[in-house]
Amino acid sequence: MTTDSNNTLTTRTGFRFEVRRACADDEPILAEFFTHVTPEDLRFRFLGGVKEVSHERLVAMTRSDDALVHNFLAFSVDGKLIAVATLASDQARRHGEVAICIRADRKHLGVGWELLAYIAKYAERLGLETIESIENRENRAAIELEREMGFTVTTYPDDPTLVLVRRELPSKVPD
Repeated sequence: MTTDSNNTLTTRTGFRFEVRRACADDEPILAEFFTHVTPEDLRFRFLGGVKEVSHERLVAMTRSDDALVHNFLAFSVDGKLIAVATLASDQARRHGEVAICIRADRKHLGVGWELLAYIAKYAERLGLETIESIENRENRAAIELEREMGFTVTTYPDDPTLVLVRRELPSKVPD
């Protein structure tokens, strides 16, 4: 991953995109983004049969008033929203749950890999000990990517259709 100070990332394929925190004004572009996500990816992202992302979910993904929830947007150089990511920390600020969704026509460019690496580094800076994601077992591409990035995969308690992927983060070095 290469990144510069303005959060521009470059994938192994040479694809460049910028990442920034979401804000309340982003709700319309986020709603439009989800019209370019496959039904399968919507199901994987929200772990259920979501056909359309509700206003309430869009508000939750663009709010900035919760110190435990960090929402990110990734834009291609032409300004198009191509991916969204959320990092939600527990109250103790030790563990974070990650969720990423990529626009259908921007998949297979390395965006998921770079965005997950970016979120992991962000989580490290926050001092989190682990990051994890709950994945549908059918989401093989995401599970394989996470394995390649050092995540371990275990059965999710009480639901055989899901797995828990988790990665320990390096200890935060005091300033």
